[in-house]
Amino acid sequence: MNRIVLGAVAALFLVGAGLFWWQGRAATESGAPPPDAPAAATGDEPLPFTDAGGRRGLAPPEADPLTREQRRFDRIDHNRDGRITANEMLAPRASAFRKLDIDGNNLLTFQEWAVKTSTRFRNADANRDNALTRDEFAATKPKARARPASNCAAARPKAAAPRGAAADSSDDDPAED
Repeated sequence: MNRIVLGAVAALFLVGAGLFWWQGRAATESGAPPPDAPAAATGDEPLPFTDAGGRRGLAPPEADPLTREQRRFDRIDHNRDGRITANEMLAPRASAFRKLDIDGNNLLTFQEWAVKTSTRFRNADANRDNALTRDEFAATKPKARARPASNCAAARPKAAAPRGAAADSSDDDPAED
């Protein structure tokens, strides 16, 4: 019972406080003076001028009349008949398929599809027992890619570690372990 009475009193208090706040805000807004009118531009100020000394800039480049989608369509439409056939659409994929189809039978086995992983496994399996030991598996670790240097002016070099402190290895990829 006490909770209900306490909740009702708190609700009434909040409603009363909100009402006083709303009334007080309305009174200050209605009595506020109107904002000042912006100063009108007279138009008497001269335009900025720089003497180029008779020099002229480069001519603007010609705009390409084709849109991006039109250029993409034209790349695929080899015979320029205004239609893309299935063969034209799949032609770029055919060369990639031929690279993967090692035996040339137009059938792609799982080993041919996973050729990169299969080749890496074969190269790492030093004793040719079709199983990798821990040492052989360690040879398959991908080489870390060099991160391109930032050319952003806001990029700051990392602060040098104090003498005797261990180097921070937080940049290493944990997935490579």
